[in-house]
Amino acid sequence: MSRFSCGLALLCALLFAAILTFVSVPAMLMSMLAAVVALVIVRQPFSGLLMFAFVATFIPYTTVNIGMRVTISEALLGLVWLGVFLQMVQGQLSWQSGKTESRLRLLMLYSALPFIFGQLMINAEGNGLVNWLRWLINLSPLFLFPILVKSPQQRDQLIVSLLLGSLTMLLLSVGMFLKDHNANSFIVILEKLKYAHPEAVKDIFSANFSRMASPWVHPNLTGGVLALFLPLAFFYALLQSGWRRLLGFSVAILGAAGLLFSSSRGAIVSLALVLFWLTSVRAPYAGRVIGLALALGAALVVFYPPLQERLATTFSSTNASTEIRMDEYRRFPDAMARYPLGIGFKIDPPPPATGLLGISNLWLNYVYKLGLPGMLLFIAVTLAWWRECRPVDRLSKLNAERSIWVGSGAGVLAALLTGLFDHYYSFTMVLIALFWLVMAINLQSARRLNQNHEPLPRADLYRKSSL
Repeated sequence: MSRFSCGLALLCALLFAAILTFVSVPAMLMSMLAAVVALVIVRQPFSGLLMFAFVATFIPYTTVNIGMRVTISEALLGLVWLGVFLQMVQGQLSWQSGKTESRLRLLMLYSALPFIFGQLMINAEGNGLVNWLRWLINLSPLFLFPILVKSPQQRDQLIVSLLLGSLTMLLLSVGMFLKDHNANSFIVILEKLKYAHPEAVKDIFSANFSRMASPWVHPNLTGGVLALFLPLAFFYALLQSGWRRLLGFSVAILGAAGLLFSSSRGAIVSLALVLFWLTSVRAPYAGRVIGLALALGAALVVFYPPLQERLATTFSSTNASTEIRMDEYRRFPDAMARYPLGIGFKIDPPPPATGLLGISNLWLNYVYKLGLPGMLLFIAVTLAWWRECRPVDRLSKLNAERSIWVGSGAGVLAALLTGLFDHYYSFTMVLIALFWLVMAINLQSARRLNQNHEPLPRADLYRKSSL
């Protein structure tokens, strides 16, 4: 062994001995494990993306303190980007971009203006710079995916990671709900998972104790993420075999039950609309899914009385939540007039001591945070995605590629439709990262189908292939 190697080993030994004098052995072992994981991710960024897919769907808001408290999900994304940049410098990776990605970059660049405006105009405590950077990194999966996922095998591994995380989350959430029928019993689990703001968690669960709790905390967030992944899980399972098929159908079935237990009106209505749309374009099995969903829903309502009571008031015009939403819409013009460039990133709506209310709408929440130009840029991004990925004719029989295209596209569409009822897919950290990741899956699938001259997204390609 060389003198250099001996010196390095001695230095490491002295360093760890010094650390042991200040921290416990378990803490040091956890730090060493975290350091090893970080090094693996930096050297192999795709492995970090797989870890993110599992962690973000299972325990999205588990936090870690790295000088400031951040979620593990976002820390993983940061490490993945570090590895990507290092490999790009070495010429090992290339940057790919289409119109959707270009428009999202414009939105990200424009957001600097509301960020600065909010820092100057909003008189409240909050770290606007950190919140802005977190939002930007949560948009970045749309760019990360085409950089790192080059083959169908890698994409399959990523989808499996997303579904495994979703299944683990559902087993925990549905299991705890069936055991106790009380969301408050979930608080102990979230405390062990190092969730921040325990007082807010207790308030949410106490106010909605009859609705299913989950690692997503708020029942509407649970419904939103299920609306995103249920179509992907189902259509992925259709063209798989063995344990992958079982995985997809397990997420679809448990997810449907979890959707009803969480009683998220926006997610339920959005998935129903997407199912009817899929039926109108003759997507295989869409009609059967509607029948199965109705049968499952009826069975749960018949055999679970608390669900009967919840559904009886959920879609009522006198529902307290509905009344609050109507009041938000009535008072939203006041917020627009007061903050024409939005409130930025220092705080979430509404600003304190203003008498204003927030808004439960995805697009109007963009106006609230980034002003009207921010909303228009977001619409431009989603329109670019829709024009590239929409079907232009009735769907024929599925194959492996088309099933992923249909499932991921239906999930993105369902998530956007939930925006009519809730704002979570605008600025809710981690959740929006999964949204842009599923959109990236859909874009890549559509582009591969176009390259193979399949009659899918673009009308001009469809006409050429039919000649």
